[in-house]
Amino acid sequence: MPDTTTRLPADATPTAPALVLRPWGPADAAGLAALGGDEALRRWTSFAVDDEPSAARWLWEQRQGWEQGNRFSFAVEEADPSSGGLPAGHVVLKDVLPGAATAEIGYWKVARARGRGIAPRALHALSDWAFAAFARDGLTRLVLLHQAGNTASCRVAGKSRYALTAVLPARPPARPLAGHLHVRHGSGRAG
Repeated sequence: MPDTTTRLPADATPTAPALVLRPWGPADAAGLAALGGDEALRRWTSFAVDDEPSAARWLWEQRQGWEQGNRFSFAVEEADPSSGGLPAGHVVLKDVLPGAATAEIGYWKVARARGRGIAPRALHALSDWAFAAFARDGLTRLVLLHQAGNTASCRVAGKSRYALTAVLPARPPARPLAGHLHVRHGSGRAG
């Protein structure tokens, strides 16, 4: 079982520094609270942090997922010191259940990280880790869901070897808008 000291690397590219994926911690509350005004983050995700108390609740929920062993969330940090130590985004492996072949993966990124190839590298690192860490538990398939109108997420999914396999109809209240289902298999093949 992974623990909250797990750190995952993602190599540098010509346009972005190396990344480190690390579990979220209490010291991240102020940085998370500052993201509350990010309109794109609010539009495309369920991120509901407005202030430090709501950030602390969100961080507590992330810690609970680790402790329960079914949700593993990571802050995405750039190794470049000019980032000020603030995370560039978030990746999460969720619905991890013993014996289940499928789990879900998700992500978001902050405004300064968009368009720099950070999300695909973070998803790639988390996907590879998930398949290695949970193969013995039966994990063979990861799914990524996003709103159908989010073309940037479609591009990120494709760059991360997640094939678009279905358009899902809206099903309020859980899914108020139509969505896309992308799939990646543990063998490395898309589809």
